[in-house]
Amino acid sequence: MSTSPPTPTRRALLGGAGAAGLAGVAGVTGAAPAHVGPWTPARYRGARLLSPADRHLVGRFSYGVTPALTATVHRQRGGARWFERQLAPERIADGSAGLRTWWSGLNRPAQELWTRQVDDVEGGWEVMADYQRYVLLRRMHSSRQVLEVMTEFWENHLHVPVNGDAQFTHRVSYGDTVRRHALGTFEQLLRETITHPAMLVYLNQAVSTKRRPNENLGRELLELHTVGRGAFTEDDVKASARILTGWMVDLWRTWAPSYRPENHWTGPVRVLGFSDPNAAADGRELTRRYLRYLAHHPATARRIARKLATKFVRDDPPQALVDHLARVYLANGTAIKPVLRALVAHPTFRASAGLKVKDPGEDVVSTYRALRVAVARPTGAKAEQYAANAMLWQASALGALPLAWPRPDGQPADNDSWSSPARMIASLELHYTLSGGWWPKTGATYRRPAQWLPRRRVRFDFLVDHLSQQLLGRRSDALLLKACCEAVGLSRREVITARHGLVRWNMPRLLTTLLDSPHHLTK
Repeated sequence: MSTSPPTPTRRALLGGAGAAGLAGVAGVTGAAPAHVGPWTPARYRGARLLSPADRHLVGRFSYGVTPALTATVHRQRGGARWFERQLAPERIADGSAGLRTWWSGLNRPAQELWTRQVDDVEGGWEVMADYQRYVLLRRMHSSRQVLEVMTEFWENHLHVPVNGDAQFTHRVSYGDTVRRHALGTFEQLLRETITHPAMLVYLNQAVSTKRRPNENLGRELLELHTVGRGAFTEDDVKASARILTGWMVDLWRTWAPSYRPENHWTGPVRVLGFSDPNAAADGRELTRRYLRYLAHHPATARRIARKLATKFVRDDPPQALVDHLARVYLANGTAIKPVLRALVAHPTFRASAGLKVKDPGEDVVSTYRALRVAVARPTGAKAEQYAANAMLWQASALGALPLAWPRPDGQPADNDSWSSPARMIASLELHYTLSGGWWPKTGATYRRPAQWLPRRRVRFDFLVDHLSQQLLGRRSDALLLKACCEAVGLSRREVITARHGLVRWNMPRLLTTLLDSPHHLTK
């Protein structure tokens, strides 16, 4: 953990973590406060753990360090080799592939989705809710953890919200497109997403013509997706919109995407340092050249570098790190993998452990993973009560549905956005209900309380250390041991068996104490 004092934001999230949580924020700094006294943690001989550096790397680029993931990292001889292997996801078997069949709407073409909505068979909002559930479950089960993390990053950067009566028709395909290029080059990712029908519909490019150019996509392409605010003028926006005319979608009928040269604006265009005579009626090649220019622009490099550093390092990344990542980005033709390698190799990344707060989706997914909750396919008349569906409501209770941020700038990646008291209370509730296996009940298999015991008889302080290894991927510390003793009213030397009251009635409170700790709520 960091040796610097917690910021006011982190105090708001981590201080006084509820009745079953840690007392105070000293655990964030890695040093026990004076009031902890002689609470020397026990050392249970459990499974081999990751080193702090490996745990930090794997934790930032996965949805939670679990015993199974830890074993995988060891088999691959450390975090660096694991990370490098993750950068080639096509070589990793993905056990989450079958999840897509759980919801039939995810595999229907655009026109059929629209027809079903019009005929009141299945609303677009229902299909999109299923897509959000599918995304959460992919993050939970996929062996391609870095790909999933980067797909989420780019779906927020090149944001098309799932809620909308038009773009939902192509939104699943859009997510597939982002995932396909999430570890490729930003140039190709930008080209495929900006011209995708979901983006065209969402930002009104689908109805933009040479007679009435719509400026929404042309503006957001500059302001949000590439060079950033302050780098362009209103004249640049107008020219950007004209360049993109011709990309259409047949709204409210077939929903088929097309390029229509008769709707493309022709004539000289200039955006920043890009200029073109734009004489051809077919402007698709012009679009390609324009997007290539923007992808390779130094301002875009700095913007992408800062967003990556904010997401994976800390909220206030040093300018030296941002400049370094931007240089790597440009030197490698906008390739994403070299930038990620440079990021994790930088001293600032290695020193940033524990400085990022998990957002609601990360909290939900990592809690399911930590508790090893098995989620079944929703079937039958009560399918909506299944855990696979209820996960979405749990994320909503924490403050954010995945991919539903209402503005085109995408869900934020800073700590302030996820550090309110309401979020904290909702996280405590999530951890407690899942630890007890109380909700969701249907379609979820929870570990029995006795299954958390490492052996038939175990002293309480050794049990705390064992659970810390299992749920948090690390040894317990003095503050965590003290919190656990106070949470369940036991002395550290109490002997626990399967018939002990802790196992019979109070195991959820103990598990929640660990999950409410800064070690689980931050990464």
